[in-house]
Amino acid sequence: MTGLFALWSHLLAAALYGALAVYQLRRWHGDARNRPLISAFAAMSVWTIFLALLGPYTYLAQLAESGRNLAFLAFMYGLLTGAGDSSGQRAVKAVFAAVAAVIGLQIVVGGVMSEFADAPLVFAALASTSQILGLVISAGALILVHNLYGQAAPSSRSALRFPMIALAGMWAYDLHLYTVAYFTRTPGAELFALRGIALAALALPFALGVRNPSWKIQLSRAATFQSVSLVVILFYLVAMMLAARAMEIVGGDWARIGQVGIVFVMTLGALVLLPSAKMRAWLRVVLVKHLFEHRYDYRQEWLRFTDTVGRQSEAEASLEERVVKALADIGGSPAGLLLLCDESYRLSPAGRWNWAAPIAAGDGAEALLRHVESRGFILDFDAVRQGGLATAETRIPVPAWLAAIERAWAGIPLIHGGRLAGLVILEHPGFRRPLDWEDFDLFRTAGIQAASYIAEARSQQALADARRFDEFNRRFAFIMHDIKNLVSQLSLVARNAERHADNPEFRADMIATLQSSVRKMNDLLARLSPGAAREAEPARPVEVHKLLDAIAAARRRVHPLRVSGEAGLVARADPARLEQALGHLVQNAIEASDAHEPVELRFFESGGDVAIEVIDRGHGMSAAFVRDRLFQPFVSTKDQGFGIGAYEARSLILAMGGRLDVESGEGEGTKFTLYLPAAEERPFHYERMRA
Repeated sequence: MTGLFALWSHLLAAALYGALAVYQLRRWHGDARNRPLISAFAAMSVWTIFLALLGPYTYLAQLAESGRNLAFLAFMYGLLTGAGDSSGQRAVKAVFAAVAAVIGLQIVVGGVMSEFADAPLVFAALASTSQILGLVISAGALILVHNLYGQAAPSSRSALRFPMIALAGMWAYDLHLYTVAYFTRTPGAELFALRGIALAALALPFALGVRNPSWKIQLSRAATFQSVSLVVILFYLVAMMLAARAMEIVGGDWARIGQVGIVFVMTLGALVLLPSAKMRAWLRVVLVKHLFEHRYDYRQEWLRFTDTVGRQSEAEASLEERVVKALADIGGSPAGLLLLCDESYRLSPAGRWNWAAPIAAGDGAEALLRHVESRGFILDFDAVRQGGLATAETRIPVPAWLAAIERAWAGIPLIHGGRLAGLVILEHPGFRRPLDWEDFDLFRTAGIQAASYIAEARSQQALADARRFDEFNRRFAFIMHDIKNLVSQLSLVARNAERHADNPEFRADMIATLQSSVRKMNDLLARLSPGAAREAEPARPVEVHKLLDAIAAARRRVHPLRVSGEAGLVARADPARLEQALGHLVQNAIEASDAHEPVELRFFESGGDVAIEVIDRGHGMSAAFVRDRLFQPFVSTKDQGFGIGAYEARSLILAMGGRLDVESGEGEGTKFTLYLPAAEERPFHYERMRA
């Protein structure tokens, strides 16, 4: 019954795959990807016919199975070579070659088996070997299926999914069949019988996949390493299985000696080779050299470089140290040193990573550095130590102190805007190797990028310094304006002293004025200190009429002022800043008015705010000047003015959450209206603000 089921199920599979081959042949319009697929379907049909009629262990059946495997491998290899950068994936191609070689070996073993049909012991050994080879082929093919589908472009995975599912199902069933047959040492008649129906079922996803073959592969170095690693592990397991079966056939004490010997050799190799950094570096160089066209995975290197240089926190290293580490990681160097270059082409240490040895940078490197700067030249210190740097024109001398750096391997110039900003010296990697063109190209590009990071950091530092100077200059400009007002006040006192020096009341008033001026000068000096910008008092309730009375009392010695308004109004403000802002506006109004024309100060409630008006009947300002120039610093309508008062007044008012409006006309005077938030509570006390 089992044999009959196996016969008809394999014949059904043969018919389905034969139909797929004919269908693909009719749709073929010269697409190279269809050729191996047509061959694979035809080989599958012939193979299942042989399985149905001759059995699984005949030479023709094994030969047809090998042809099927090779055809499907050719189909997947065609997808691989269709990728744009497939030439760099030597490792994946090596896996294809290894699996194809095992298929060839299986053909040879199958041919030899037929010659030893009368020698049961040899035939059994060859049958076990064939099963192991089938296991290897199935496992290797599954690895390749996983690799190709994992690297497929997202847009083509929907079309590629069905043939990959069919291939994975076919080889997974073979893997299970060979594994069970090897460990149970039986032909596995039941699994063989079910194989036909399983293959027939897999014809459906094959048919769905070939209807729209829009397949595109994107290669990944990480996936390649995974595939190679899995293949290495697979071959190790197979080698152990073969060794175990060979020792089982030999028997006796030799089997135990062989087992102990294998364990001893593997343990010795692990203890000697794995802890060695030099050996690991050598192994990495060998693998990259023989498995990949390019030494570096440029995408991965660039991501790591950017992450290393850009990562910044209080616990991290300085930018210079991060730059050295980022460049050292590219070449696998264990240490590095950054030498900055000044305008005179002198080098000085600025940052180091794992570089403890001192370095005495000296003169004599100008010619070399100019050559490096003009050409973007990467220094190969192995060549430098041989006596200098030869060019087409001349031999450039290398200073002795630079050539004497024993640990140096490569010198990477940091060039920004055509100017050499520094030189990064890298130590030899664990496995000493010469620099090649890939090192030169990648180091040169990374050096330019690193130089831009350093230049940006310097620019940011210069900008921060300029901002601090700008803040100092801005405060100094405001203070100069206040000093001008104090000078005007003291000049008036000096002029009046000539006429009223004998008047006791004048002398008392003069002393009060001088004391007030001294206090204000001390305040001005305090405002020039670096922390002055952070010393503003928090807003608190201020009784407006008392503040205005104090300002008017101080200014009435110079010019008449009138104060009027609603008693009891309380604004929320910084008293010192509010007095300073009003002082600027009142002083401007006095200077714009005639000597006997009073300046008015009015205050009232306006929509929940406290409004304070400063009104003069002076010459006024045009609408264009008010709109475009009034609140610009260093712009004034007065010949001796600094153009700071209105600008600083508005800045102070805005900082307190208020606003400042202006109404003016030429020949009509000016009205400044200051709006401040009204305070809900009244202050417990008010300290009179002195002029």
